[in-house]
Amino acid sequence: MSRKNRLLTWICCALLFCSLSLAAASPAQASAGPGRCTGKFVNPITDICWSCLFPISIGGLKIWPSSRPDTSNPALPVCLCGLRPGIAMGFWEPVRLADVSMKPWCFVNLGGMKLDPGFDIGFKSMAGPSAVGGATQYNSQWHVHWYAYPLIYWMEIVADFLCLEQGSVDILYITEIDPLWQDSELTAIINPEAVLFANPLALAACAADCVAATAKLPTDELFWCAGCQGSMYPLNGNVSATIGHVQASRLALARFSYKLHRELVAWGTMGSKGLCGKYLMPVMRKQQYRFQATNPNPQTKGRYACAPIGASTTFMSAGQVYPAIGEDMGYLVWRKRNCCAL
Repeated sequence: MSRKNRLLTWICCALLFCSLSLAAASPAQASAGPGRCTGKFVNPITDICWSCLFPISIGGLKIWPSSRPDTSNPALPVCLCGLRPGIAMGFWEPVRLADVSMKPWCFVNLGGMKLDPGFDIGFKSMAGPSAVGGATQYNSQWHVHWYAYPLIYWMEIVADFLCLEQGSVDILYITEIDPLWQDSELTAIINPEAVLFANPLALAACAADCVAATAKLPTDELFWCAGCQGSMYPLNGNVSATIGHVQASRLALARFSYKLHRELVAWGTMGSKGLCGKYLMPVMRKQQYRFQATNPNPQTKGRYACAPIGASTTFMSAGQVYPAIGEDMGYLVWRKRNCCAL
């Protein structure tokens, strides 16, 4: 091969490599089915708010303090589970990843991949706020995909720590195949108490929860409130008070988390009761969770990078939604864990 031909070959290879790199770096998009799905894979290094791990405590003492609000921890530094003694530790752990989109079968955190199930299911929820006004002006319907995402465990950041959530990345729940998620009448099967809080007085109390969640932590006693986002009921993706994508998607995710607790799929991990293992929590304690945005724009720093349920979205909405190419939301779910460590 002549020198000229070798040079041309190298140039072609370089151009091909650049093209493949740009394609891999660009957010994946799908056009099959109603709506255009957008998103990108979550980078476990650069797209994670690692400061959200803190504070870390032993008993009531914070050995790694943080400016982020924390739940109450057991006062004593030692604990006992049966005959096994240990150290009472408290920390925040990234355990779940969630897609929240108005487009059915849109997997935002999987690179904006859109699946075709091969049958007509889940498309009832393809709706967003109307621009023509009227009763549907503030209505939106959302779907949620729930992933196992034990980030600290599978990255082996901390080894031989039995308190960590173990496993691998996996899809655990898809709301498109859940009839309770799309129909508010069927949802009443799991939240019959919703009729008790469908009144102006109960909704007015959510203003106090909004202030508490924004300043520090939400009020668990006001379990029917999702703070500044609105009412926690019904436990489905039908949001009748949509202000924006960030507010409505966070409300849908909070409702979904509560729904998992009500169905006894998700359990409690915080407080003294969680030292020796998970426990039933049919009425979700909102203080147990933090939500961090991963799509379309990861929030990796700042006071409200991983805000608690119900915190005002005024401080976290800027730059979080892009017209046409950034209207599908992705979140990393942080969970408080109290554990009697060896």
